[in-house]
Amino acid sequence: MYTQIPLGPLQTNAYVLYNEEKEAVLFDPGGDGAAFVNWIREQKLTPQAILLTHAHFDHIGALEEVRQAFACPVYLHEAEKQWLLDPLKNGSARMGRQPIKTKPADHLLKDEGTLKVGSFSFKLFHTPGHSPGSVSYYVADENIVFSGDALFQQGIGRTDLFGGNHELLVQSIHNKLLTLPEETIVASGHGPLTTIGQEMDHNTFLNGY
Repeated sequence: MYTQIPLGPLQTNAYVLYNEEKEAVLFDPGGDGAAFVNWIREQKLTPQAILLTHAHFDHIGALEEVRQAFACPVYLHEAEKQWLLDPLKNGSARMGRQPIKTKPADHLLKDEGTLKVGSFSFKLFHTPGHSPGSVSYYVADENIVFSGDALFQQGIGRTDLFGGNHELLVQSIHNKLLTLPEETIVASGHGPLTTIGQEMDHNTFLNGY
């Protein structure tokens, strides 16, 4: 089971994946930390980890507040291990906003394949292009992939920020995400849910590749 919760000034989608035992993992707490923490407590969930799809400011704005509230570890790809400490790299210093600095991630992701977090299991894909350490978390049992800002409904992530690469992003989408079953739900970092099949058929940013 999962819930999509837009947070922060850019309405970045945080996601909460949870089971019948009320154990949960949290994706990309981008802002509105107090409200997010209160919602989790109201649902009587027990967060086991915070999983970051990448470390741009709008995905980590409430990271420290949420981490401290639940004393749960943070997972991030090693390519962005300095981004939580560097407002220039995470973009908060460039957008005229309060610079964001957090503590380092507790676990650095490197290898693709199965990732076990508490009672949850994911297939981890490294999907760089929007940023060097962008990753996607696929949950076969839920038929969903948490893609961060790699793939959107009829769109793809911007590549004009630090470390972005358009060609690499398109390759990541084709070689990793579009290999998933067409009925797979794509839980993007912004906007509505979509599916792999819908994006294969209608996403003009992927045409011609």
